[in-house]
Amino acid sequence: MTETRQSKSLDWLNPYFLGAYAENDTLFESIVVEFLRDHCFWRRNVHPEDPPLIPMLASDDPEYRRFVAKMKTELHGLSARLKNSVPFYNPRYIGHMASDLLLPGLIAQIVTTLYNPNHVTDEAAPVTLGLELEVGEQLARMFGYNTGGDHEPCAWGHVTSGGTLANDEALWYLRAVRYWPLAARAACREADFEPGLIAGLPDDFCTLDDWTLFNLSVDRIVGLRRELLGAIRQQHPATDARRIAGLIEDSRIETLGAAEFHARLDTRMSPCVMVPVSAHYSWEKALKLLGLGSANLITIPINERMRMDSEALDAALADAHASHRPVLAVVGILGSTEFGAIDPIDRIVSARQRWRKRGLDFGIHVDAAWGGYLASIFRNAAGGMVGQAEMRERFHFFPSDDVYHAFGALRHADSITVDPHKLGFIPFGCGAYVARNRAMTDFISQRAAYVFDDNEDENEYQRRFRNLGKYIIEGSKPGAAAAAAWVTHRVLPLDHAHFGRLCGETIRNCEYFFEHIDDLAAGLHGKARIIMPFEPDTNLVCLAINPEGNRDLAVMNRFGERLYERLRVGQGLDLRQREFFGSRTRVPRTSLSDEVAHKLIESLGLDSESFTAEPSEKGADNIFLLRHTLMNPWLTGAAHGISYLDRYCRHLDELVRTELENQ
Repeated sequence: MTETRQSKSLDWLNPYFLGAYAENDTLFESIVVEFLRDHCFWRRNVHPEDPPLIPMLASDDPEYRRFVAKMKTELHGLSARLKNSVPFYNPRYIGHMASDLLLPGLIAQIVTTLYNPNHVTDEAAPVTLGLELEVGEQLARMFGYNTGGDHEPCAWGHVTSGGTLANDEALWYLRAVRYWPLAARAACREADFEPGLIAGLPDDFCTLDDWTLFNLSVDRIVGLRRELLGAIRQQHPATDARRIAGLIEDSRIETLGAAEFHARLDTRMSPCVMVPVSAHYSWEKALKLLGLGSANLITIPINERMRMDSEALDAALADAHASHRPVLAVVGILGSTEFGAIDPIDRIVSARQRWRKRGLDFGIHVDAAWGGYLASIFRNAAGGMVGQAEMRERFHFFPSDDVYHAFGALRHADSITVDPHKLGFIPFGCGAYVARNRAMTDFISQRAAYVFDDNEDENEYQRRFRNLGKYIIEGSKPGAAAAAAWVTHRVLPLDHAHFGRLCGETIRNCEYFFEHIDDLAAGLHGKARIIMPFEPDTNLVCLAINPEGNRDLAVMNRFGERLYERLRVGQGLDLRQREFFGSRTRVPRTSLSDEVAHKLIESLGLDSESFTAEPSEKGADNIFLLRHTLMNPWLTGAAHGISYLDRYCRHLDELVRTELENQ
């Protein structure tokens, strides 16, 4: 492809970013200065009758000048240190999940920071808190959720500091909802209140056992709560009704703690959470943080595509059903951190439908921290799914049938994590939690009288969320991140023709790289094996490289580590000496089935007996991979007549040859 043709194909990207060479510096500076001046004008006109507090001649004061000099000195020192930061913005960076930042979000964050809104309540953020709620709706629509308040369930979402906190919040919500019927039954028994048959339950509420009550769906528990509280209000005077409602709150696991809750209910249920072995380490932290215990995190094997094995999931659910072990949630990954793999969300949904008929229910959460924004490629402007045939016209391979069906099933998940600071191209840290049913917030509300206006007659959810701190884990939180996401989504709506166009370019980067790996391998034929161990689902590509004739896994891993030393970023390294910047990952033997492990080792020409969970030699219990995040949309753009991905392939070829000569 010629440079002219390639550059024309990416012309539409020109105003999106500051640019690898800061080509849009004049545009960026002019807009920032414009809104800085506008902010100063605002300060001067809140009460223009007030005299200035800082005298006009203050700058002549020696102490003033000393402070300014010290400030500039420290800022220059900071700026000097920052020059050795990771150049995420450059197409030469293909390491971790970071790239250049979209100008609308970057500028919006800078501008909003001047106003310093705090999103704990609208009293501290009367403007931008509403924008955060709109961001939640924007993301919910991208996932296919209903956001119209006239139909239930209606979705809602909000911004978090990152995906880890959003995952924590997902389990926090599911625990609150799923345990609520047990607390309500205990309170009704204590109050000697018999609500009878309600919410379509199979027997009188107070006679139902723990297993039945814990295995109600989220929507059904929402309905149960409304009917039960309604019955209490109808059948009791206001004072007694408040007392029984208070008993329910006093009986909840959030009030009593897990040990006292289970002791009072005389129940030994220990709910588990099921995740694929490829899940982010934040899930183990989440179970520890919420007191659920990391021992109750059940990892599900992955298949040869690095996706959750749906048959293994079904077997784990069968074991849980047989042992009467409740399943709090099954977590599917939409773009795993290490491999970018898309779990079969549709099959997780189907599994829940099957097991629900047999009395086992569970929440479904999708950790889409990485791949969430790829949903914009699948969504048309009207909110519907773009047809698969139409999508395939724009790509060579994407999406596969499995990937298309997984994205189509997102609307059935109870909640989703997504990170605008990843594929949303928004500054760190901006994550988001999105829930399919906003009524889950009925089970969460925190009370802090000095902050919240507790209006018992307020039933409208959008006004309720103006006191956002009542319904989320965080308290004080900056409004600038939400403003960055809101402006970005307004400039580039989350559909295939706008934001999806940008995300689509990252997929085409992956397809281009995928098609050219064979050329790289052919060039090194007889010297080293270049293997893509699994086909990519998204825009992450991993490579394993084994010197020709080597049969020892530990030797191959050490060779890969030496290659990575020439690509890595680290403290004390002169980044200008790096041609490209990469990352690495490992595939543990424990994460693979025997069949998958054997195929992978065989393709690399290695001794299969050396790849075990307990090897005799250090470093042989995993496979070392070079990991490439092809997020920068300019990767296939021509530079000096050759794309960055072609240049990287040439560079990797040179690295391999050099390391082979140095062995």
